[in-house]
Amino acid sequence: MSFINVKKNVGIPKYKQIIISIENAILDGSIKKGDKIPSINSIKNKFSLSRDTVLKAYNVLKLRGIVHSIAGKGYYIKSENITVLQKIFLLFDELNSFKEDLYNSFLSNLDENIQVDIYFHHFNYSVFSKLIQESIGNYNSYIIMPGNFNNTYKIIKNLPKEKVYILDQTNSELKHYSSIYQNFEKGIFNNLTSVSNHLIKYNKLLLLFQENKQPKGMLSGFEEFCRKNDFDFEVVNSLTNKTPTDGELYIIPDDRNLILLIKKIKERNLNIGEHIGIISYNETLLKEIVEGGITTISTDFKKMGKTLAQMISNKEQLSIENPTTLTFRKSI
Repeated sequence: MSFINVKKNVGIPKYKQIIISIENAILDGSIKKGDKIPSINSIKNKFSLSRDTVLKAYNVLKLRGIVHSIAGKGYYIKSENITVLQKIFLLFDELNSFKEDLYNSFLSNLDENIQVDIYFHHFNYSVFSKLIQESIGNYNSYIIMPGNFNNTYKIIKNLPKEKVYILDQTNSELKHYSSIYQNFEKGIFNNLTSVSNHLIKYNKLLLLFQENKQPKGMLSGFEEFCRKNDFDFEVVNSLTNKTPTDGELYIIPDDRNLILLIKKIKERNLNIGEHIGIISYNETLLKEIVEGGITTISTDFKKMGKTLAQMISNKEQLSIENPTTLTFRKSI
């Protein structure tokens, strides 16, 4: 315990002196990754401190990823990187090109001394629950993309409310948490309305909707638009057994099915934008080019990442709707 040094009347809080002592011991090589450090009680007794003072110091080091605790054994050095001042838990549903834009924008707008650990639940509720449960107490902030799971509140409520940020999709259960989100219902309704004069040449509008992945607001907004504007419509959960027919317009939320649809259209010698229309979700560079351009409905993921970074850096408790726009191209 010789490397721990706590003095009175030096103008530095005692818990910070403990932190500085451990940081200095790491820098000079006195302790290394995997080494056990003094117990809370031993420091408390030696320097006549309260248990809360020592625990506060260890909790700060734990949040920064420098130490970790093993039940029944004590505290150990987990990392020798003392430059990390904050750790962020980031839970995505999946990684794709536009989520990568969000992630890169988020990182580029954070301070260099913040470490972000990224995880993926891949629309699996058990994985979602397990990752959150295992993260409790290890991070300064928790950014969670809940997707359209039911009962996410039962898991998220175990985290400190002021440290949680809901990303992309939210719901009434999560309305008390800070968030930056898309309004999928309003987004699809308003954007389809803006091009309704281009849609009237199609006999039927079809939405590919996979209940385990797509936001429920997307479905309700689509159905509302079609009913109010007297469009014949259909909701399908797969394109596997679907044959594109002249006079149809497809709204496709994911890129894998977009490619499958284009392949099917070409096999039937039909022209996109003439015989069959396509509106794709989420703007990417590829959609500017393929088939002369694919019309997209998309939020600005780079803006979402930047806003999220600002909220965390400024410790703001806000709920912000990220706008959704339609980019018109030849596919309709």
